[in-house]
Amino acid sequence: MNKVILMGRLVRDPEVRYTTGEKPMAVARYTLAVDRRFKKKGEQTADFINCVCFGKTGEFAQLYLHQGMKMLIVGSWQTGSYTNKEGQKVYTHECIVNEHYFCESKSEGNFTPSQNPVQQSYTQNAMVDSEGFMQIPTDMEELPFN
Repeated sequence: MNKVILMGRLVRDPEVRYTTGEKPMAVARYTLAVDRRFKKKGEQTADFINCVCFGKTGEFAQLYLHQGMKMLIVGSWQTGSYTNKEGQKVYTHECIVNEHYFCESKSEGNFTPSQNPVQQSYTQNAMVDSEGFMQIPTDMEELPFN
């Protein structure tokens, strides 16, 4: 079984690109800073995990995730390799994200608004309840978590 569950903060806004072809698909990449359980003096206190998500999950990341947010993600671990321009073999390690969960309300987070214009316009028009949670409109044709 290959299942990964991580909780941490986004280091920066997700970078989203779309595949080419008849049906373009979103591919979102971001880095999650995950605190280490035990800290030794002189060592780093967090691991920086590369994450990637595809399709509707990638679109969700583009719309709702931004730097500083505390997230719990569920996915699988994937390793790979490629040869770079200098002819050296480079090994890759990343979490393929299948699920996102928010770990704190908007008012608790120490994050800044996304520079993504779609996110900004959506956030400006969104209803926020007394606890700081964004109300997701029900009139959207297709939400990534339906």
